Amino acid sequence: MEHGKEWNAAEPSGAGLTDPATGLFERPLFLLELKRELLRSERTGEPFTVALMDLEGAADPASAAQEPANEESLREFGALVRSSIREFDLGCRFTNNLFGLLLLKTSVEVAHVVGERIRKAVEQRFGGTLSVSVGMVSFPVDAPDRDGLLSRARQALQNAKTAGRNRVYYFARPSGRRGEEKPRVLVVDDDRRNVKLMASYLLPEGYEVLPAHSGEEAMALIAHTEVDLLLLDIMMPGLDGYEVCKRIKNRDATRLVPVILITALDDIQAKIRGIEAGADDFLSKPANREELLARTRALIRVRNLNKSLTSVENALFSLASAVEAKDNYTLGHTQRVANLAVALGRRLSLSEGEIFALRIGGILHDVGKIGIAEEILNKPGKLDEREWEVMRSHPEIGYRICLPLKSTLGLALDVVRHHHEKLDGSSYPDGLKGEEISTASRIMCVVDIYDALVTRRPYRTEMPKAKALEILNEEAAAGKLDPAVVAELQDLVG
Repeated sequence: MEHGKEWNAAEPSGAGLTDPATGLFERPLFLLELKRELLRSERTGEPFTVALMDLEGAADPASAAQEPANEESLREFGALVRSSIREFDLGCRFTNNLFGLLLLKTSVEVAHVVGERIRKAVEQRFGGTLSVSVGMVSFPVDAPDRDGLLSRARQALQNAKTAGRNRVYYFARPSGRRGEEKPRVLVVDDDRRNVKLMASYLLPEGYEVLPAHSGEEAMALIAHTEVDLLLLDIMMPGLDGYEVCKRIKNRDATRLVPVILITALDDIQAKIRGIEAGADDFLSKPANREELLARTRALIRVRNLNKSLTSVENALFSLASAVEAKDNYTLGHTQRVANLAVALGRRLSLSEGEIFALRIGGILHDVGKIGIAEEILNKPGKLDEREWEVMRSHPEIGYRICLPLKSTLGLALDVVRHHHEKLDGSSYPDGLKGEEISTASRIMCVVDIYDALVTRRPYRTEMPKAKALEILNEEAAAGKLDPAVVAELQDLVG
């Protein structure tokens, strides 16, 4: 069936909260939350995914007509959707058989797992009398705004249905980069003459130049366009160069893009501010052609090295997402653990290197579970001794997987291997004691246990936060967990 105005992204009025037939939220609230998530994601750089789902009845071979879903089927479908997403995600009924999902802080790799989970659940529950097609898009990769996301989600949904219905289809934005691509330089200056001058230096040397005339325009452009270097004026109205540089360096998607700050200020304090914002280099106005080209070449060489490094890291992160796909009960666990560990690390005044280890180690700490059978991961009861032996192997498996990136991961590799070690030497895989365990690994151990206690698992329901903290304090008192870390966690979450 075709969907047009019924899903259109007009400004929501706020009327209507819950659809009585499915128990899912209604369209106005969904669009309002999507707008809020766009603003949040633009600030933080975290991805999110939008999905459109079409619930379809079995086709009549004679007429190709679709049997509509009845009230009972809609109610059951709504329950299936709610049980397949996290509490902070959003499920919505747009109209008739068209539904939407808003999956927060979720890459499309993880979101695809959710889509497949819903598709399979519908297939199993309704035995082929109903099926669901799913189209997905991710921000900021596929579209920079709400209308674009919904339009491309609709296109992805149509592709899923064209492929034969009962499919999960991800909208992949065609890349503008070619095999023999030109390095892409974003030149940002409110004075258009300066942009033209730098373009006149760069274009004859084989660079592609993207112009922007404000900090806001630069941020909007870099949100959905890959660039290799920024030439960034400092003194601009609105978002100045310092703030743009800071935002770019604070976002995972753009933190490795080199930034050259260009200014007429010959002031040591201006350079100090630029260094604090994360700038990679400086040029004075008016830019000297030979100096600009030399520094551009040098930083783009660095950018190309970082791209190779990032591609390997992304492969590991995708593997970590695949691990979550195996375990129905830990979707979102790695990101929650990484975020909480970083927050604790900052409260405990850890170095930036240790904070990096907590962020990357948090995402990768369970990657070794890729080698654990699903019947063990999802067993609805306590593991026997043989199964525990298998489960306890995951830190060492993860360590071996990540070892080729030892020089890049550094302390994060230690977190992957030792996130289950306890201070009294009673845990695995190496039975480390006391100071043999790094502070980062101690933090990860506490946070990992806490998240496991307060979330639902196949063998028990989630535990109240107060009870989880009580258990952690008992473990600290018994000399197993770092009491300083447990106390800081209690202060943070309690």
